[in-house]
Formats: sequence, structure tokens, C-alpha cells
Amino acid sequence: MKEVLTVEMQIAARARKYPGEALTNLHEFINVEMLHTCFDSLNKKGASGVDGEKWIDYNKQRQERIPQLLTAFKSGVYRAPHIRRVLIPKGDGKYRPLGLPTLEDKLLQTSVTRVLTPVYEELFYACSYGFRPGKSQHQALEELSREVSVNRMRYIIDADMQNYFGSINHQCLREFLDLKIKDGVIRKMIDKWLKAGIFENGQVTYPTEGTPQGGTVSPLLSNVYLHYVLDTWFKEQIQPLLRGGSFIIRFADDFLLGFTNREDALRVMEVLPKRLGKFGLTLHPEKTRLIDLEEEKKCGNHPIKTFDFLGFTHYMSKSRKGKPILKRKTSSKKLNQALKRLSDWIKCYRHKLPMRELIEELNQKLRGHYAYYGITFNCRRLHTYYNGTKRLLHKWLNHRGGKRVWTWNKIAKLTTEWMPLIRPRIYHSYQLAKP
Repeated sequence: MKEVLTVEMQIAARARKYPGEALTNLHEFINVEMLHTCFDSLNKKGASGVDGEKWIDYNKQRQERIPQLLTAFKSGVYRAPHIRRVLIPKGDGKYRPLGLPTLEDKLLQTSVTRVLTPVYEELFYACSYGFRPGKSQHQALEELSREVSVNRMRYIIDADMQNYFGSINHQCLREFLDLKIKDGVIRKMIDKWLKAGIFENGQVTYPTEGTPQGGTVSPLLSNVYLHYVLDTWFKEQIQPLLRGGSFIIRFADDFLLGFTNREDALRVMEVLPKRLGKFGLTLHPEKTRLIDLEEEKKCGNHPIKTFDFLGFTHYMSKSRKGKPILKRKTSSKKLNQALKRLSDWIKCYRHKLPMRELIEELNQKLRGHYAYYGITFNCRRLHTYYNGTKRLLHKWLNHRGGKRVWTWNKIAKLTTEWMPLIRPRIYHSYQLAKP
């Protein structure tokens, strides 16, 4: 790993030295040692591609096959195999296509990504948080809280792109890559990945646009595309023309635009679809909207003006001192999906695992949920998930056959005394605005 980090530092230094030039000879940094390191970083239990080869099988032959793969890659004779496509349920009745490259393809994609990442890290803006080293969803949420609560960005464009990963224009992507990468070996390899056939339902199709979700190089290419299409356009062409303050926060293809001036927001709302359409991207007409967070209209005690971002529903409320502040809670959609998955899991394993192991596994799931959703202002929804877990235990333990011996009092003792479930906890505690 130390060698790879040293290589990444060398590439970053070269990118800083020649900021306005496209870099060549980057493939020379990919060697046998890097491929071995990248191979060790792959998911050992990951799904296989069209060849059915598993990590453990390749590992037995890695000493012979990795040098052969490197020679094929650098000589240009390597051919990208078909990508196996499966459909992953999104939880709302719809499905997301996921591409599964072969193990050798994953290995090469990982190595190329590690070489290209330092180049683009010198170029990407701080407002881009998705699939970048040292960046996370919680940093994006923190920045959003700061912009709305402290900098008073009250007009939010909540944008939703339709089928982004499947709509990336290959020719436009090549032109964007030309600006920084002119290494012939790497560029030819990227072209092969873009043209690789998609194997689905026994048939092979060849895409003319888009990057398959699932490949390790896909997040980087998608970030490069939106860097030029959206980030650079907004930062360099739009913001200088605005009267008030503004911001952009993007995580992969999910992004928000915020403004202090309503007229600025309306103007950008008008030109944004035209800008994205120029590069083959489309905004969802029903899900993209302009939100005025200062509107006081409410439905009972719940604010109407809310928006979802990164799994949370965001809304304006009052701080302890009575000043407006942005708060967030787990979105109802994500909460319901999480409880549905939990219900299915308990239903499946209630017969297969001893009680102690069942509770240990549930605690792992609770810990993972709290690690992401355990954020300031979200205590109530965390307790909803915790209590929902107990209710699901009560339901499914009484469906194991025989008499219903698990009363609610017995479940309460089980989850609080005998084999306690982990209680909700705030992992990300920050109060950015102190008005």
C-alpha cells in the first residue's frame, strides 16, 4: 500500500506541475506490484462476471496471471469482456441496473482508477463529495447545514436526473478526458470499457452511451463528466452573474443548488435543463423543483417545504434560541425500506440461528444504521428504527410454529436485559449554526 500511495503522490505532483496540460505516460505507473495491491483490495466475496471466476480461484494463480494481464494491458491486446448485468431492486418497485465485470476487468479498472484519481483530485471542486478519497456524505450534509443555517441560502433547487449513468455521452466524455489524459494505453482501455458488450437475459447488446454501474472506474468517469458539465459551468459561468450568494453541493449525480436571491434561483432553474440537455442529460420534470424554505405554511406541526438529500429529509425549524435552522431526519422512504429489509431478514433467519447469534446479527445491522443515520436532530427516527426492530422480533418469533410464547414483556426483557439490542446513538454530532 505504501508504494501505491507513493505513486499517487508522484502523479499528483506531476499534475500540479503541469496544471494546464494533458498528461501522458501514466500507464508506466501500473506495474505488477500495483496490480497485486489492487487485487488484495477487491471484495473477496464479490459477484463474478460472465466467466464465473471468483476471487479465491484467481488468487491461486495470481503469480502467473497478473504479469500476463499486465503485458496484455500495456501491449493493447487485452479485450474487455462482456459485462454481466443484473437488476437490483430500489425499494420502490423499480430496479437499478448493475454491471458486474470479470475479476481481471475489476483489477484493471481499479489500477487505472488509482492512477487517474490523483490527476483529477487536483482538478475537482470541493463541492463534489461523491466517490472521492477523504470525502463523505456526512461532509456534504455538514456543508449543506452551514450554507442554509449560517449563510441563509433559503432558495433550493432540488434536482433529480433521469438515468444519469446510462445517459453519459461517450463522445463528450472523450473530449473531457482529452483535456487532462492523453496516455494512449489508458485511453484505449477506457474506450474498450465503454464499448464492452452488456450480457443480460442471454443476449448481448453494445451500448452507445452511458457507463455501467458496478465497474470501479465508472464513479470516476461520472465525476469527470459532471465536473465539466455542471460544476465548472456553475462555478465559472453562472456564479459571477448572480446578484446574491449561491452554492452547489454534489454527491455523484445527486446535487443541490442554493441561493439567497429568488430571482437568481429562477434564472438558474430556467437555464439548467438546457445546459444538461446539451450533453444528453435530462432532469426529471416531476422531481426537480425550486423550494422556498422561508415559506411559513405548515400542515399541522409538519413543514410542507422539505427536500430529500442523501437519505435524509431536510426542513427548516427553530433553534433553542428561536432562530431558523436547517434540521434533518431519516427520510420516510429510506426508513420504510430499512425496516422492510430487516423484516425479511428476521423472517428468513429466525429458524436458522440460535437466539444469541440472531441478536448479535441484529446488533450489527443496528450499528450500521446508526453509523449513517445517527446525526444531530435525528434522534426520533433512530428510536423509530430501534422500536421497529423490537416489534419485528415480536412478530416473527411468534411465527416459528407452536404457541405464541413471546409476549411483549418477554421481548422487552430479551432486548434490554438478557441479550440487549444496541440503543440509538448519535455518531455525527455537530451544531453548525449557533444563532
